[in-house]
Amino acid sequence: TGADPAEVYEAVFVPALFGQWAEHVATAARLQADQRVLDVACGTGVLARKIFDQQGGRGAVVGLDANEGMLAVAARRNPRIEWRHGRAEALPFENGSFDRVVSQFGLMFFGEPRVALAEMWRVLRPDGRLVVAVFDAVERSPGYLAFLDVLERTLGTWAADALRLPFALGSRSELKALFRSADISPVRIRTLEGMVRFPSIRDWVTADVKGWLAMFGEIREEDYERVLADAAAHLGAFLDAGGSVAFPIHAHLISAERPAT
Repeated sequence: TGADPAEVYEAVFVPALFGQWAEHVATAARLQADQRVLDVACGTGVLARKIFDQQGGRGAVVGLDANEGMLAVAARRNPRIEWRHGRAEALPFENGSFDRVVSQFGLMFFGEPRVALAEMWRVLRPDGRLVVAVFDAVERSPGYLAFLDVLERTLGTWAADALRLPFALGSRSELKALFRSADISPVRIRTLEGMVRFPSIRDWVTADVKGWLAMFGEIREEDYERVLADAAAHLGAFLDAGGSVAFPIHAHLISAERPAT
């Protein structure tokens, strides 16, 4: 296929899905002027860019990700943000380095989410604020629930499982327990509705197959065409009157404030 998954992610996923949440997370962070902000699992940088713009280029925004390809795309989009390669479970920063720590749709993918949360809490200064976004259960996103069936039929269980991953922390009670296990409490959880929008079913399939599944295994062109044909046959219910894809998706915003010492 030749396409760089990180470029596909930025070009297709960000406008279709992730861009809308950056505003919500930035608002929940209650940013103030000249603050140091860390975006953990920044991907191609949509949230870090939003915060940088809200700060008017003042303060200092740092984006960290374990994926070099994502960081390369992020650096091309905004070279004034500091982009760092690293793992959420071992943040390369001193205790209390940041006024705000944010993470948008990364927690579900960490090998040790409890350790990652404890690290985010560690680098947050007293009085600082943590905001983490995760997707609600896939059952609350009818389009992706139906797309799971398409992938199961065409590519098999591995592909469906890869698409389930982003929805793995949908349970509010499990989320609360996870944060508690990292000694972060009390936490506030708000569940918000967003919309997934793609210009066409082809764009949707391209995003999820070439921008997402390609990170988990090789996708041959004939695999892509098989998914596309099955999706065209079975996902018409998610097209609006103009032929664009539109369906709801829900996300949890978890926020916590580190007590003053």
